Amino acid sequence: MNHSPDETASVSVAEPTTTVLPTGGGALLTERPPQTTTLGPVQRRRRRGRDIGAYFGMCWLVAIVLAAVFVDLLPLPAPDVIGDKYSLPAFQSIGHVLGTDQLGRDQLSRALHGARISLSVAIGATLLAMLVGTTGGLVAGYFRRAFDVVFDLSTNTILAFPPLILLIALVALREPSAVTLAIGLGVVGAPTFARIARANTIAYAERDFVTAAKSMGTSSFRILAREILPNVLLPVVSFATVVAATLVVAEGSLSFLGLGVPPPTPSWGGMIAAGRESLYENPALVLVPGVFFFLTVFALNRVGDWARDRVGRESSL
Repeated sequence: MNHSPDETASVSVAEPTTTVLPTGGGALLTERPPQTTTLGPVQRRRRRGRDIGAYFGMCWLVAIVLAAVFVDLLPLPAPDVIGDKYSLPAFQSIGHVLGTDQLGRDQLSRALHGARISLSVAIGATLLAMLVGTTGGLVAGYFRRAFDVVFDLSTNTILAFPPLILLIALVALREPSAVTLAIGLGVVGAPTFARIARANTIAYAERDFVTAAKSMGTSSFRILAREILPNVLLPVVSFATVVAATLVVAEGSLSFLGLGVPPPTPSWGGMIAAGRESLYENPALVLVPGVFFFLTVFALNRVGDWARDRVGRESSL
């Protein structure tokens, strides 16, 4: 039987309800069939809105990543080529879709090259934080005891230390670059992944399938890799998009403060910092990188919300 798209989906309760009925010889236990919960119209509209926002976010992320990777193949001038200066409004400049900055450099070209820097730093830092944090959380949550003590000490130390001071110190020790930013942001973001991985590891370490694997003599490494990691990885990956959005903002903030990739290499935060001096004369210098900034962070957050919602629905079944 075919159902229309507007019909609501039903979710069965995990355990049936047991009812005690009195009888002449005592009590009779009966079980009612599993009850189902139905989404109301308001919940359906909210879920549909989240899905639409997530699909828009996915499309934008795919588009901006492809544009950042293949920007050198696009018919755009190099980001450091100096040409004629154009006044407000920038989008009326002939030959330049989004106009040029105060030095005559193409805004669209610089924004796409800036996306390459901002996204590579955010993605690299997220992967580093996820790798280090998930590994530490798995080990601490499974073995506990001394590993838990070291875990608490290290994560609490990093969380207690001001992130901006840590990043400034790292930039002062090393030359400012995309790699330095990725390492610093990865260290700052690792405790969050570690705590999520540890909490989920503790929850799964006492499950029957883990106990059965231990009774069969399976090594701890194989149990972590084959039994626990697949279950822990799903919530960790769904949370990674939100962390990536936060790190995009962090990279832009550091570049705005002059602690990011040094000029003339473009980055969104650096473009906003350079355009603030001409904000009243030509607001497009700040508006163009700001729009790229906003859409990317918005897309990452919407995709992250959608992923967490899907993980929550699957775990509730």
